[in-house]
Amino acid sequence: MTRFLDVRLHAVGGELAVRVSVFQGTTISDYTGMLLGDFLAQIRGRHVFVVAHGFNVNRADGIACLAHWETLLQLQEPAVFVGLLWPGDSVWAHGLDYPSEPRVANNAGQLIAQFLDANFGGAASISLASHSLGARVVLETAQQMKRGLRGVIMMAPAIDDNCLTTEFSTAAANAGTISVLASRKDSVLSGLFPLGNFFAGILTVGHPWWHAALGHTGPASPAPANFVAPFEISDSWNFSHGDYLKIAYPSPPQLPLPTVVAPDGSYQYPQSFGPNGQLVDGWQAAFTAAFASTRLR
Repeated sequence: MTRFLDVRLHAVGGELAVRVSVFQGTTISDYTGMLLGDFLAQIRGRHVFVVAHGFNVNRADGIACLAHWETLLQLQEPAVFVGLLWPGDSVWAHGLDYPSEPRVANNAGQLIAQFLDANFGGAASISLASHSLGARVVLETAQQMKRGLRGVIMMAPAIDDNCLTTEFSTAAANAGTISVLASRKDSVLSGLFPLGNFFAGILTVGHPWWHAALGHTGPASPAPANFVAPFEISDSWNFSHGDYLKIAYPSPPQLPLPTVVAPDGSYQYPQSFGPNGQLVDGWQAAFTAAFASTRLR
């Protein structure tokens, strides 16, 4: 059973909860609450890896994609995975309310930071990861936490490329390492993100109007000293925004993970591992899980 921190009020859309709840499950049908004491006993003395989904993901899909991704990780030390569910989904117009979501993401991060500082003192370390606009949730969490973080990993972060040295410079300084996965083939971040970011700049004080997304081009120069390269996925892989936490249906029972980092520091294309030597559906999530696993060692 995957463990979750949940700050949603509703299964779809809706505002942020006033407190963090703890759950466990692998699908919405077996998603049940946990006693906080039991949850904390399970993370005591372990390296905790908290992972947030992105924008426009409801509770059921958040549970499914994060629980599946947990099965693909290769963590070699006493570690525990914890999914983070937050209300980043729109209830109308297929995401056209994107400009209001930074507020929800920031508030979610503040709530999570308070919860982690108050309750995770027994953990050996804490690392955070995210997909898409979930980057804003984990960066705000890192910004507000009193305890330092082992690492922050952001996949396709839908946030300005200079945020690590401007808006979230304190968050960057609070992490041992910072890692990013970015793809120039991400049509969401190359097209929709700048448009949404323009309107967010009008509606939200302090946000630049025009910046590339961190998950499209990587960090603006200069990057923080604790930023770990490489970050860019090869264009030939055609990696799109929905691939990072993609769920394979049906999921292969024993999905081998691809080699991620070559001796020269570059990414290697995943090895063929289907029944007939072909790449199976969902190999992209296997790659991102392998990437995250290497950054947590």
